[in-house]
Amino acid sequence: MEGKDVEVDWLPFELRPYPHETLSPHSNYIQQAWHQSILPLAEKLGVTMNLNMTDPQPHTHYAHEGLLFAKEFHKGNEYAHRVFKAFYEDGKDIGDLQVLTELAEASGLPGDKFLRALEERQYSEKRQASIRRAHQEDNVQAVPAFIIGNNKMTGLQSKEAYEEAVRKAETS
Repeated sequence: MEGKDVEVDWLPFELRPYPHETLSPHSNYIQQAWHQSILPLAEKLGVTMNLNMTDPQPHTHYAHEGLLFAKEFHKGNEYAHRVFKAFYEDGKDIGDLQVLTELAEASGLPGDKFLRALEERQYSEKRQASIRRAHQEDNVQAVPAFIIGNNKMTGLQSKEAYEEAVRKAETS
């Protein structure tokens, strides 16, 4: 995206929404996906990623509702990056309201209002509507999922694949 006229619009999506159980980082599925796909691609792209050992992995509904709050203050991208860094680099539990509030405050958001919004579930319906749209309209079945122009990309892709999709979107 660097040097391109590209805007990222992060949207909530959950593979295993509450009350479904999330996976253990020790599970065969997570271990296999991590070592065979995620970590090699992260290393190839020069991205720091550590397997978060929060067990079980946290549900993300609060993090997503926090994103919707942050977007109202035009801090969605900053908040999203802090949440990803906290989870994948620092090993923090992003299902914990105190952790999320600290990330919100570090993003320049009012911590007291942020925490109250999450505790009162002020963004729950908006989050659920976003997830329904992803399933029903965009047919999202995997993460990450990107819609770049008319091109939908799901799962892990190469840097070159994303660059090509951005080039195509710029020319159409």
